[in-house]
Amino acid sequence: MCGIIGILGSEPAAPRLLDALKRLEYRGYDSAGIATLDETGKLDRRRAPGKLKNLEAELAERPLSGNQGIGHTRWATHGSPTVGNAHPHVSAGVSVVHNGIIENFRELREELEARGHTFETETDSETIAHLIADNLKAGMSETEAVKAGLARLEGAFALAFLFEGRPDLLIGARKGSPLAIGVGEGEMYLGSDALAVAPFTNKVVYLEEGDWCVLAREAYTVFNEDGEEVDRGVTLVQGGGAMVEKGNYRHFMQKEIFEQPDSTARTIGAYVNALKQTVELPGNNGDAINWSKITSLYMIACGTAHYATRVAEYWFEQMAGLPVKTDIASEFRYREPALPKEGGLALFVSQSGETADTLAALRYCKEHGLKTAAVVNVPTSTIAREADLVLPTLAGPEIGVASTKAFTAQLSALAAVAIAAGRARDALSQDEETRLAKVLTELPRLISTTLALDEDIEALARDIAKATDVIYLGRGVHYPIALEGALKLKEISYIHAEGYASGELKHGPIALIDEETPVVFVAPYDALFDKSLSNLQEVAARRGEVILLSDSRGVKAAGDAPAHCVELPDCDAFIAPILYSVPVQLLAYHVAVEKGTDVDQPRNLAKSVTVE
Repeated sequence: MCGIIGILGSEPAAPRLLDALKRLEYRGYDSAGIATLDETGKLDRRRAPGKLKNLEAELAERPLSGNQGIGHTRWATHGSPTVGNAHPHVSAGVSVVHNGIIENFRELREELEARGHTFETETDSETIAHLIADNLKAGMSETEAVKAGLARLEGAFALAFLFEGRPDLLIGARKGSPLAIGVGEGEMYLGSDALAVAPFTNKVVYLEEGDWCVLAREAYTVFNEDGEEVDRGVTLVQGGGAMVEKGNYRHFMQKEIFEQPDSTARTIGAYVNALKQTVELPGNNGDAINWSKITSLYMIACGTAHYATRVAEYWFEQMAGLPVKTDIASEFRYREPALPKEGGLALFVSQSGETADTLAALRYCKEHGLKTAAVVNVPTSTIAREADLVLPTLAGPEIGVASTKAFTAQLSALAAVAIAAGRARDALSQDEETRLAKVLTELPRLISTTLALDEDIEALARDIAKATDVIYLGRGVHYPIALEGALKLKEISYIHAEGYASGELKHGPIALIDEETPVVFVAPYDALFDKSLSNLQEVAARRGEVILLSDSRGVKAAGDAPAHCVELPDCDAFIAPILYSVPVQLLAYHVAVEKGTDVDQPRNLAKSVTVE
């Protein structure tokens, strides 16, 4: 979740850019950098690894002049957190800052190298600067070069461009990652969110998916993905920092759902070396666990995090050949489990890293001699400090009590770790690792496409909000997603909901089916789809209202049996459970809004449960 800021101003830009980056540092602090145009229009930049204080010291020693510039604070994704890999990136007078993942950067890089371009970094972001510079060399204007370049990029991104010799031009673009325009008095700004531009102006233009913009000091123009000029309108932002941070979203939960292309990209980027197409566990203790010596894996968590482990159970067993047992943390140590003397690994998942039951289970396992690993969103948390191996989820702050982006970040991290374990245990070939790594990097773009279904899901929610009971069904790896869908619905809408394995329907739950009970099927067209379709038809035959979440083939095969279909983009079966988490989150959110509940702070719940 890198932070981006751009300024076309009337006073020195560097101090203002640095100040804005301080407000964005929560989005990343592996490195930071600023580029400006001096009084002659010449491009210059300063970069530093680590936290912003290092960049501040660099600027104090070597100041940057000029009233226009771009800045960036980075979570390291492609490439380690070095000065060379820090943004902004530069090529032939083009400077760019980037948030997201460019899926096809390797192909673009090879094409550009063949045309004489020399690359200095391992990052996907540098490829963007070279691509635009190549278009300029071909005779295009800056606007034409960016337009043509955007058409070549595959993935999720937010971008800001600064051009040497053009002090009255700043170009931005977004696809899957947020970006907003700030409108000032004779000044214009670009920011990752409204919080970045709040000290400069209260007039904000929120770019929509696929939009790109051309800024001058006195005007701005916004284009949609088709290159058509559009009017996005100005929003007056009022209130304190929390209100600003919420942007143009009604609730934090909604904002966090829509941040998932960004948060999954950041997490995946921490594990996947996109240039080599390999999975590498992050941090200095990535080799703390010898996966080839592990004979059994225990995954322990609470609530939504527990459902993440239930999905990962399939991945570790199928891809790493590793026997797995998942446990609810609050029950784990009280059943006095028989733990192995050797070869056992206990893996704990917690957004906060302070969940009391999970922490107690970790300590129990350590007392019994097991190696421990922790998938956490807060690297300084107690669970992170006490585990042998820390596996970060880079979701950023999650304010809404109901977990959304933290869940998909947990799944993304666990998916990558399962690949690494599979390779270490010789259960996966190098070719299969390459394929799965590539599939993972496609996820942010597919989530972005799925979020475009928001209005369709909102329409469905109006009917479901009238129900008193809802059933969720899924098979195989999608059974835990059914459980998560039911949990999301009941915790924020207060509607009774249950998740079941589809194959268990006829063993009892089918007695609950009637015309008043909506049944949500999580069923992409996979190896188990035919069996899921049989279960769907069993429900439809009893006049149950079926809502099918599937892809194009699944929707076609289901025919008229479902009352409603939500057609998700086609995707590899490996990442399908992560992708299908998004529509169940949206459905729960819109049902809760329809019912008028407190979405961000549902009754009786807390964000981090630090007591038993």
